[in-house]
Amino acid sequence: MRVISGEWRGRKLIAPKGDATRPTADRTRETLFSMLASRLGSFEGLHVADLFAGSGALGIEALSRGAEHCLFAEQDRDALDALTGNLAALGAAARADVRAGSVLSLGPAKRSYDLLLLDAPYATGAGSVALDKLNRLGWIAPETWVSVETGEKEAVEVAGFEIDAERKVGKAKLTLLRSV
Repeated sequence: MRVISGEWRGRKLIAPKGDATRPTADRTRETLFSMLASRLGSFEGLHVADLFAGSGALGIEALSRGAEHCLFAEQDRDALDALTGNLAALGAAARADVRAGSVLSLGPAKRSYDLLLLDAPYATGAGSVALDKLNRLGWIAPETWVSVETGEKEAVEVAGFEIDAERKVGKAKLTLLRSV
């Protein structure tokens, strides 16, 4: 795994030990960030949340491309170790807030985010459940972009959101959403 673009382009990222976490493949991340760049223009100054963060590859990619800050939420101990190791190796800890625990345990937001990246375990529906809850807790504003990665045959349906784009990449499907 490596950072695709930006300040840390080409830098290697460590993946969590074991098979409890499924890191987003480089090709899938490249497709996702191409989709986002065409809509956002720039990541400069954005506040991002990488939820079900695993190694933190998605949030780190956003930081590498100029995001101001990223909140990472992850509950798996091995994934948290990889995440904090990756942030330390890149010198990114000052621009990050790591929350050890379930995404579903996050409380009301102090501010809305510009971009939410959700990569929940496939075939669980956890991404949709989390998105619904976070929307009710003030994490999402009308201008917020949301990316949900699922298995290729899964549907993302959350009240209050419309699909802007979907792309299948290997066994993954990327869905970009906007609130309505």
